[in-house]
Amino acid sequence: MIVGILSRSHRLYTTGRLVESAGRAGHEARVINPLLCSLVLSRGQPGIFYRGTDRALPDLDVVVPRIGASVTAQGLAVVRQLELMKVPLVNDARGIARSRDKLRSLQLLTRAGIDIPKTVLVSHPAQVHRALEIVGGPPVVLKVVEGTQGIGVILAETEQAAQTVMETFASLGKNILIQEFIEESEGRDVRALVVGRRVVAAMRRQARLGEFRSNVHRGGTGAVVDLPEAYARAALRATEVMGLQLAGVDMLESRGGPKIIEINSSPGFEGLERWSGIDIAAAIIDYASSFARRAVRRRSVRRAAGPVAAKGS
Repeated sequence: MIVGILSRSHRLYTTGRLVESAGRAGHEARVINPLLCSLVLSRGQPGIFYRGTDRALPDLDVVVPRIGASVTAQGLAVVRQLELMKVPLVNDARGIARSRDKLRSLQLLTRAGIDIPKTVLVSHPAQVHRALEIVGGPPVVLKVVEGTQGIGVILAETEQAAQTVMETFASLGKNILIQEFIEESEGRDVRALVVGRRVVAAMRRQARLGEFRSNVHRGGTGAVVDLPEAYARAALRATEVMGLQLAGVDMLESRGGPKIIEINSSPGFEGLERWSGIDIAAAIIDYASSFARRAVRRRSVRRAAGPVAAKGS
């Protein structure tokens, strides 16, 4: 089986581990940089040429998208092209796009009845005071609508600080989310790694001294946890609502139970593998190969049923 890994570099830890695990499982792994893909649109014949040549991508049995925030637009375009080419994808374009838009994610989670910190979208400094009243702050957490790895997340201790941040973002034409601060979970969250319909591993992340963001990329540390049933259910449901097969789900531990704060469609797992000893890359490759086989069976069934359906119509 040829497994495509949509990633800017094979040198990245997660990409390298997926390549390694694919090889151990007897598959051939191909790392595909979305920035080097030329998309060809022609009636009935969508295609992708690679690295500025007339060399088409090989026939891929399945693709695992690893799209960084800096290449979201191009990455999504490539994923959509692969969808046109009927290549099975672990995470499709719709799910990835939903997860990258914090506001849309929260809207979908709210509609599904999943608990989140109380949040207000603000587009002008004049809205800040009322937003703070609604979420019960300050302190409050301010977030840009698009961001990852803790970038664009700010803790505002006072109304004046929130106003200042909002004035800055408003001058750049950006909206922000003002979010309830969960005091009992300050500097700490839980990351659950979902593959398919199971939580493969989970850890509690703790921010470094003087930092409230617990992301490993921000210097946070982690410890493996046995995820309580309520948290596992919340992680699986959030992943399902986003339309994802693979996700990192971040949750706060509030007195009322788990509160979802983010779903990452391209979760890194270096820290989680290190601290848990679980071979997460192998779990992803195993799921991807099973997903590809199921996709082939579904296509075969549809082809077999096609003439029958036409005859009966």
